[in-house]
Amino acid sequence: MKFVRCEPHATALKIRAALGVFLYPFIHLGPVTLGTYGMMVAVGLICAFFILRADFVRRKVSADAEAIIGITGLAGLAGSRLYHLLESPAEFFADPWPQLFSTMGFAFFGAVIGGFIALFLLARRFRIAPLLMLDVASPAAAMGYGIGRIGCLLSGDGDYGIPTSLPWGMSFPNGIVPTTERVHPTPIYEFLVALVIFWILWKLGERGLKKRAPNGMVFAAYLVLTGIARFLVEMIRINPRSFYGLSNAQAASVVSIIAGILLFLVCRRASPAPRRA
Repeated sequence: MKFVRCEPHATALKIRAALGVFLYPFIHLGPVTLGTYGMMVAVGLICAFFILRADFVRRKVSADAEAIIGITGLAGLAGSRLYHLLESPAEFFADPWPQLFSTMGFAFFGAVIGGFIALFLLARRFRIAPLLMLDVASPAAAMGYGIGRIGCLLSGDGDYGIPTSLPWGMSFPNGIVPTTERVHPTPIYEFLVALVIFWILWKLGERGLKKRAPNGMVFAAYLVLTGIARFLVEMIRINPRSFYGLSNAQAASVVSIIAGILLFLVCRRASPAPRRA
């Protein structure tokens, strides 16, 4: 039997070449121009809506999932944009208005903060316990975030990682922040991790229903898992360092992990909470 030796990483090179065809920040349909990042954010919100509605159904909670996703999504985008701008306050306040309404630059933890505030207010509106609302929103948020990261990949907006020689390294010559170097495709990493986090949170919610666990346990797990995931991926991302060698996102990740652990300890000591406030 004669074996034919293939070139090293030939399959990976073909995959990268195929993906590179679709790495464009904008899609032009006649006079209409669509941003690929915005399109994937919209897809993420739609998926989050179905997950949120399914979680409300299984928990037998009456609430308007469409309104919750719409308002929370807008609040998350606004928080994400403001957080990104305030990471460089001197540059922002030097010329605030063009930057404020730009479609470039968003920060994950800003979205978490904006979404958290919106969910807290919506919980009061629909008379749902705030921690229950956050529990229900957590799996949806994890999935929506992961899909949104595919938008970062397609647009090449600079969320990729440092140069790598690994076979799945990718270049973004047509990206918003172009690079011809092969770099870590960190949006793909985050998408895959987000799928795992979604599955864990969904199963935790299912287990909590069976055991009548107190509200807040799923949200606590969300804070810890997303904090760990973001902290690790920042180690190979090109973001600048500011806090003791950490990026802003890593510093926020540490806060998220600590908050999640504290919330878990508080919830663990609590007695089983009713399904409705």
